[in-house]
Amino acid sequence: MKIGILGDTHDHLPRISQAVDLLNREANDLFLHTGDFISPFVIPVLAGLEGTVVGVFGNNDGDRDLLKNRCRESGNVRIEGNFHDMEHEGLRIALLHGHEKELLADLIESGLFDLVVHGHTHQASVSSFGRTLVINPGEVCGYLTGFPTVALFDTRSLEGTILPLPVDINREIHTR
Repeated sequence: MKIGILGDTHDHLPRISQAVDLLNREANDLFLHTGDFISPFVIPVLAGLEGTVVGVFGNNDGDRDLLKNRCRESGNVRIEGNFHDMEHEGLRIALLHGHEKELLADLIESGLFDLVVHGHTHQASVSSFGRTLVINPGEVCGYLTGFPTVALFDTRSLEGTILPLPVDINREIHTR
C-alpha cells in the first residue's frame, strides 16, 4: 500500500488541486498532511482525496477551531493537534509539522517509529536514521523553493519517494 504525504499547502488552491489529482492516482486510501493548511477554505479541496486524510497543525495555521470544524464537515479530513502517533499496517508512524527542532530530532532518534513524517522546512527529503525512515514531502505551495512536491511511502518496501507537481506557468499567472 502507498500512503500519500503532503504539507505546507499554504492556501495555494491550484497546487492543492494538482496534489489531490496526483495522489489520488498514485496512493491508496490514506493521506498524511504535515500542517500549514493556513485557512479553512483548503479543507474542501483536500477532501477530494479518495480516502482518509490525517493532518497536524503547523506553526502558521490560523483559526484552528474553524479548521477543525471544516474537517468535521468534510467527512474524510481530520486534524489531530500538533502531533499524531499512529499505527498502520503494523508500522508505527509519527506525524508532526517539525518546527520544534528538538522534538523532531528526539522522535527520529528514539527508534520508536518506523516512519517519521514532517514538514516545515519546505525542503523535500527522504532519509534514514537507524531503523527509522524520515520523510519531508516538501511544499505543495512552491512558494519558497519554486519546486512543489508531494511524497509517497510504500508500506511493503518501506521506501519513500518524492513526486514533483507540474509547474504550469499559465495557471500561476491566472491565480495571482
